[in-house]
Amino acid sequence: MAGMLLAAVLVAGTASGCTTSDGPRDDGRGSPSESPTGPGGRNGPPLLAVKIDNAPAARPHTGLDTADVVYAEQVEGGTSRLIALYATELPETVGPVRSARESDLELLRQFDRPLLAFSGAQSKLMPLIDQAPLEAVTPGSEPGAYTRGAGRPAPHNLYLRPRNLTDDPPGEAALTTGFRFGRPPADGEPENELTVRFPAARFTFTWSGDRDRWLVSMDGAPALTTDGERLAPATVVVQYVTVRPSGFGDFLGNNTPYTETVGSGKATVLRDGRAYEGNWDRPAAEDGTSFTTGSGERLNFARGQVWVVYAKAP
Repeated sequence: MAGMLLAAVLVAGTASGCTTSDGPRDDGRGSPSESPTGPGGRNGPPLLAVKIDNAPAARPHTGLDTADVVYAEQVEGGTSRLIALYATELPETVGPVRSARESDLELLRQFDRPLLAFSGAQSKLMPLIDQAPLEAVTPGSEPGAYTRGAGRPAPHNLYLRPRNLTDDPPGEAALTTGFRFGRPPADGEPENELTVRFPAARFTFTWSGDRDRWLVSMDGAPALTTDGERLAPATVVVQYVTVRPSGFGDFLGNNTPYTETVGSGKATVLRDGRAYEGNWDRPAAEDGTSFTTGSGERLNFARGQVWVVYAKAP
């Protein structure tokens, strides 16, 4: 079944967005040279996107440190969920996996028919997922790719085994995010710590000069993997966006927020122990997101994992 799924995706895939020829994964500081982007496209396996639970009961996470890009978005009740993208490395296990939201479909339009692994969605949303240019991977469609972990209650114990879907990652060309990697701009202010607050959640990023990374905390506690490693991206983007009510809600009657990722606005980029104030722009859903300084200079990211936190614009 998994082989048939991949074959269908590869036949149906079409190119979109902007891609990097120098992807974001790098265990060291990397070369200071710039990483150009160009037209998207791939001939290999599709990008894997996994919707990840971020309730306190879902922590610590598994496989999140292997992701190339992690998106944090607001969901019902002001809490948060994550979307992790895997292009250059596939972990043995990822999770816990939770349900998809409407705004995930717009976010993922910039990629070439990615696989979206999620645990389900409300019935009114499923037709939109079926029509979206992606391949849904659920416990119902690919039961062999999922497993339940011991020691946690449902629904916080569902995990994806990516290598049951594909043997190889697609490579950095699948990351058609529009991100650019290279030297930082000339400006920027020294920054040791930044906190982003949702109504019922918060993310704190603390600079570690020893690791050349931003140490992640969630709701006041260090964010760890199940192996005891601290989550520590090289670049953190706080992207200020419109967060509005959607036409969906949960079983408690809470409205599901819709995060608009197409458009333009302000952003704060953290890299190398400094904060850079700038702007973001994504003209259409098929496009990646570009970042510039206030003077219009391209705002490059540091090599390594990137976190993007979607914060409500003031």
